[in-house]
Amino acid sequence: MIIAKNCLVTLDYTVFDTENNLLDSGATPLVYLHGGYIDIFEKLEKALEGKSVGDSIHMHLAPKDAFGEYRNDLVIVEERSQFEDDLEFGQQIEMVFSENEDEEIMMVYTVSDIQKDKVILDANHPLSGLSIIFDGTVIGVREATSEEIEKRLYHNQEEEPLVEHES
Repeated sequence: MIIAKNCLVTLDYTVFDTENNLLDSGATPLVYLHGGYIDIFEKLEKALEGKSVGDSIHMHLAPKDAFGEYRNDLVIVEERSQFEDDLEFGQQIEMVFSENEDEEIMMVYTVSDIQKDKVILDANHPLSGLSIIFDGTVIGVREATSEEIEKRLYHNQEEEPLVEHES
């Protein structure tokens, strides 16, 4: 079967930076719903269109095509007193902001620095600003069930992945 819209695709993959440092070993295969569901980077999805089991891709992705450019506006400085004493470097913190009474935005920040009286929080993806090399091999392709497609459509509204994947 070839990869086309509404196929569930499974990839073995690795991700490196441009200096050949391993960023993700792909210990767990990547499973995604093909066809514009925003489950993987657009350029990867286009490269995989028409491929089948055993086919491989090797792609260089600029930051704008991968995890995005690093954005300084996603870095905030907060008073140290707003946080518990056991705050740690690298810890993730969810913060909710209200644009108005009806709309709240939840952001996940990573503690990037702890100073005596200030904490630096960064909502950028850890790989933002990096060009990456993605190597992938198709190890599975099948037609998605109607339930899987419905689940993906529902989750796109919630911006959650179809398949949980830990890197």
